[in-house]
Amino acid sequence: MAEPKLVLPTMDAIQRWQGIAVPNAAARHALADFEALIADLEKLRGEMAFEEEPAGFEAALRDCRDPGS
Repeated sequence: MAEPKLVLPTMDAIQRWQGIAVPNAAARHALADFEALIADLEKLRGEMAFEEEPAGFEAALRDCRDPGS
């Protein structure tokens, strides 16, 4: 199966911006999955409103803390 067209340009961008190469086959496979993730996120565009997100970092921390603390 051929790699998605996003894999090689993404590998090149990582090399140019971060100075590192994709380390192994698992990382390259993850990049292949990245294109599907972007497509899935595109499908959600416009469905969530800002108000549905935590108002800030502190609110997110309060929502996630252990009940006993």
